[in-house]
Amino acid sequence: MFIAVGENIHCTRIYKVGGAFVKSLDENTHVIAYEEAGQEKQLPVAKRFVESSDWKNGKVKHAAVAMWQGMHGSEAERKAGVEYLHYLVRNQEAHGAAFLDLNVDEFSTDIDERKELIGWAAGVIQEVSTVPLSIDSSNVEILKAGLEACDPAKGSPMVNSVSQERKEAIQVAKSAGAMVIAAATGETSMPTDKQERITNLKTLVALLDQNGFSFSQIYLDPLVFPVSVDPKNGLMILETIEELRSAYGQEIHFAPGLSNISYGMPNRKLINQVFTSLCIQRGLDGGIVDPIQINKSALGDLDPSSESFRLTEAFLTGQDQFGMSYIAAVRQGKI
Repeated sequence: MFIAVGENIHCTRIYKVGGAFVKSLDENTHVIAYEEAGQEKQLPVAKRFVESSDWKNGKVKHAAVAMWQGMHGSEAERKAGVEYLHYLVRNQEAHGAAFLDLNVDEFSTDIDERKELIGWAAGVIQEVSTVPLSIDSSNVEILKAGLEACDPAKGSPMVNSVSQERKEAIQVAKSAGAMVIAAATGETSMPTDKQERITNLKTLVALLDQNGFSFSQIYLDPLVFPVSVDPKNGLMILETIEELRSAYGQEIHFAPGLSNISYGMPNRKLINQVFTSLCIQRGLDGGIVDPIQINKSALGDLDPSSESFRLTEAFLTGQDQFGMSYIAAVRQGKI
């Protein structure tokens, strides 16, 4: 069993301008194009996004587009925004999402606007969802607003995340009856190695236990960093998961942001899938992922004896430093 926290309803999620999902109907009309139930649909991209620095750099934050249209567009645009959010929900649930991660932090700099937005978005999502929300924010007030909008009939929500540097989020989660993603951040800094991650998480788990959280309500996040930055990052996380699973047994869960491992590399989907598979072998039972890429079927289709898997595994475990053999294989079309 893999517990997928679906990451797609998130204001940082991007599509490439000019790519498969972003179409220009004319010089002034741009849409997010998608298909559902055999029908092509379109979400208009508001002018404010087309005039943004993101657009000039070839990117558009598609979930943010939907939320803007849903909140501020014309009647037709509001409908299109809501329909797109519903599509994201149904698509993730169809691929096995157990939670739906909602984040509006990058929608604007106005905290009151973001508090209003997360409540509105939570309501729209729950019109069609069947699984609980994971409320994701670096701001405690936004966490509270999101949790207040959660429907308990969907199940216990989740807080993404609590840590030693964000202890105030622990009581917010407890008051809401929420699960928690427990991040390995220290009180004043990010961990630099395996031992810091384990020490930080053990301290945080003890604090959560003191506040009445059972192991089954805790999802550990050892903090995945890109293997392109440091060849040791992949193996370090694998070993961290293995040690934490041994320390806490089977009741506690995991929910790291697994796709961080592939940042800056080609064929990120393959890296993410192989890394998830390797993590599961070490005791992982969940993660913050795109469930359309990381799901039971996709993981089951992986062949550990294949050249693509072996090359990717060598890169992730530090045997192929800086991924030179992996990158060469991608360029040669082998993977």
